[in-house]
Amino acid sequence: MEIIQAIILGIVQGLTEYIPISSSAHLIIIPWLFNWTDPAITSLSFDVALHLGTLVAVLWFFARDWVRLIRAWFVSIKERKIAGDPDRRLAWFIVLGCIPGGIAGVLAESKIDQWFHQPNTPINKNAILVLAIIILLLAFALLIAEKSAKHTRSMEGLTFKDVVIIGLSQALAIFPGVSRSGSTITAGLALGLKREDAARFSFLLGAPIIAGAGAKSLIDLIQAGFTGNELILFPIGIVVAAITGYFCIKYLLTYLQKHSTDIFVYYRWALAGLIVLVAFLRA
Repeated sequence: MEIIQAIILGIVQGLTEYIPISSSAHLIIIPWLFNWTDPAITSLSFDVALHLGTLVAVLWFFARDWVRLIRAWFVSIKERKIAGDPDRRLAWFIVLGCIPGGIAGVLAESKIDQWFHQPNTPINKNAILVLAIIILLLAFALLIAEKSAKHTRSMEGLTFKDVVIIGLSQALAIFPGVSRSGSTITAGLALGLKREDAARFSFLLGAPIIAGAGAKSLIDLIQAGFTGNELILFPIGIVVAAITGYFCIKYLLTYLQKHSTDIFVYYRWALAGLIVLVAFLRA
């Protein structure tokens, strides 16, 4: 049964990490809906393991971009020059944009996540209702960003100020329900970026943060020691999330070339409504 649950959560993570509907919220909601309490799949560690799967997806999908950006970054350090090369500029913008999220993650993310991840114990009603409110608030923010800007700017036209704003928005993703991609895509759209470019920069920007959180969690797990279940379930979840995430990125970038983000707003509204309904029916 745990293997099936790990596969389901891997699929959920892969589908929701890059679509702006919050993967962390879904990894909380699915076990809550089905009363799954096994610590091997409801722990924060398994959540982070699944995020490592979607990290593999974004590294895999943008492999050529990463090679080019990393090379440009090292060359910029060697030559002490950034101006005049779009790859060097983008590489340093990614570094800059990760700083707020990195600081927020170190200072507060574990404390916030512990409120939503309680092994062997179903999430409490107050926490689930807070989650619904956060999901709803980001839906309205995304709707406003979608409708208030013209979305004509390209990623190459990003400025220092733009990257700081998008980086600060990524810091909000420490709250489950906000969504790392949701907050950064919303900020990008509000700044007038084309939908596909907002998503592309969001995905590139999120990778170092996910890698950092994953590395810390992996070190903690190694120090604490893996259980037998974790040695089986973690690799399954990671592989499933990686494959699903890869195809989700590919689909979303194609979808945003011709469509708005309205469908994700509507989905968030429906999800928040479902959470509230189920929470009160169970009261």
